[in-house]
Amino acid sequence: MQTFFFAPTRQNVGLTSVTLGVVLALQRQGLRVGFIKPVPQDETHIERSAHFARVLCNIDSPNPLPIEQVLERVSANQNDELLEDVVSLCMTAAHDKDVLIIEGLHSEPGQSFASRLNNDIARTLQAEIILVASATDEGALSEVQLMANQLKSTGRSVAGVILNKAQDNFDAAAAQKELNNTPLWGVVRFNPSLMAPRTLDIARHLKAEILVQGDIAMRRVQEVVVAARSATEMIDRLKPGALIVSAGDRDDVMLATALAASNGVQLAGLLLTHDSFIGDKLVEFAPRAFNSDMPIMRTKGDTFSTITRINRLPTAVAADDDARMGSVLDSVAEQLNTGTIMTAVKVPASKRMSPPAFRFQLIQKARAANKRIVLPEGDEPRTIKAAVICEEKGIAHCVLLGKRAVIEAVAAAQGVTLPASLEIVDPDDIRENYVPPMVELRKSKGLTAGQARDQLQDTVVLGTMMLAVDDVDGLVSGAVHTTASTVRPALQLIKTAPGSSIVSSVFFMLMPDQVLVYGDCAINPDPKAEELAEIALQSADSAKAFGVDPRVAMISYSTGKSGTGADVEKVVEATRIAKEKAPELALDGPLQYDAATVMDVAASKAPGSKVAGQATVFVFPDLNTGNTTYKAVQRSANVISVGPMLQGLRKPVNDLSRGALVDDIVFTIALTAIQAKAMTDAKKA
Repeated sequence: MQTFFFAPTRQNVGLTSVTLGVVLALQRQGLRVGFIKPVPQDETHIERSAHFARVLCNIDSPNPLPIEQVLERVSANQNDELLEDVVSLCMTAAHDKDVLIIEGLHSEPGQSFASRLNNDIARTLQAEIILVASATDEGALSEVQLMANQLKSTGRSVAGVILNKAQDNFDAAAAQKELNNTPLWGVVRFNPSLMAPRTLDIARHLKAEILVQGDIAMRRVQEVVVAARSATEMIDRLKPGALIVSAGDRDDVMLATALAASNGVQLAGLLLTHDSFIGDKLVEFAPRAFNSDMPIMRTKGDTFSTITRINRLPTAVAADDDARMGSVLDSVAEQLNTGTIMTAVKVPASKRMSPPAFRFQLIQKARAANKRIVLPEGDEPRTIKAAVICEEKGIAHCVLLGKRAVIEAVAAAQGVTLPASLEIVDPDDIRENYVPPMVELRKSKGLTAGQARDQLQDTVVLGTMMLAVDDVDGLVSGAVHTTASTVRPALQLIKTAPGSSIVSSVFFMLMPDQVLVYGDCAINPDPKAEELAEIALQSADSAKAFGVDPRVAMISYSTGKSGTGADVEKVVEATRIAKEKAPELALDGPLQYDAATVMDVAASKAPGSKVAGQATVFVFPDLNTGNTTYKAVQRSANVISVGPMLQGLRKPVNDLSRGALVDDIVFTIALTAIQAKAMTDAKKA
């Protein structure tokens, strides 16, 4: 096992964000990473680093030592005893890991021991030291060189440097030259959009009284707007992310704010000063605006003192703001020099496909595929956000179907800026183009031109026709449409792929330490044995295409010959057919779920099986079993599921859950792009 110790050059370098960003980057390379911050920064930071490691990196990171215990040891000059406590914690965190990442301390008033303790911990654990500096600090590189020289004088060396908070014009090449032979692990650029606190964080900081909760834990403050002028003069400032600060007697401001909220503008909230209330008549006039999702708070101070206090809000991410910290870590991980880091890492990657590695490879493969994906639900807010993310990150070229004015209005209300390169297509402008080819495709069913025009009013049908004639490479729908509405046009116009007689689906289940594939949990209610065998082979192919080594378990309530009945016999027959068609595939069944996943159970119930106890692909006998199991695992174990991804179609069409989050849509678009590339490559082969 290899150990890296992350030490800051001074305060406020973003140590936790950078350290956990490296953890995420290493996980994306398939490494099993442990994390520990053995000594808390102070009494207010006891759980923060460990919490984010657990929630965002799925690492069972031990809690740091109690700060009282640390201070007691330091005061009593019990350095050896303190180091013993630290080593014990680190060994716990390092168990069964390839790499251990240790977050150090920065010096604060009253903690003059921090630098010495950092060096002692790194020396005791023989850890390689990574220095973290803020590129905005004057003389940051000189500080790095000074610390490196000090460490060298004690027999220690710096294995790498990370520069955080760099401006866009920062010259990374010049920095590396100045660092001489010390590897630059990465330059992380300052991103203002990641600095936005939640309205809840403002309320906590001010100790404000919350009058209307609304979406206080979800909305973010991008700008603070002080109502110092008339409502007419501030209308242009009533934008998504704006926190309006005003006394309650400013009726014009209150009405303008209410009107903006009623029009769907996602204001960060309304903050009333002078301990004031909104007048009763105004509340009666606009009850929906003043009792809606817009947070409303009040504070006792005047406007000037309130703004002054807001400006003093700490920039660190709140300990319970998992969403913001997740975005920060993702941004850090993407900007690190992974090649340089992996050169320093001397341990082999695990053969298991970890969830971070799966997500990372998913995005990388989608970028390389460079495909055009149509989104029929083009004016749906989550879909718009997902399309923007895909366009900005180069995941896919998305085509939004809808009226430009409507899409722009929805985006503006959400505070989303549409990139100029994002393609928006008005269905009315292209519908007629697809009438003749649709009539041709459905001529055996007697479809007329008039009927085709009527059906093409449905944007899902229109998008499917775009895919059918190769104007796009894939389709993603289902945020507001049912599964049937997405799949039916595909079956009618795209049809099944050569060699496939059935369309099925898989979910990629991102378990804490590996990725599992579940099929079919969304399409076929009660497949016959032949169909179940085909689902198994399709699922194995999908697993392999996305980097998961397929070991297929045919799930039943019986393992081997322990049970009887028609349901068991169907699985027995499906297993026989699948083995006959793909004898080289690691596939076994019938297996109970515990026999497929737990080695001890497998040893007693299915000795000698190459799949039992280590299955990665689970094929369920019917939709009832599959859908229930995937949802039970997803909810009870708090597991992220990616999918459903459809299998067996001639071209990629994928369905979304109507409760899909923006990230779910992004990953589904990426899946679709990769499928499109694989299908194109298969045709060329």
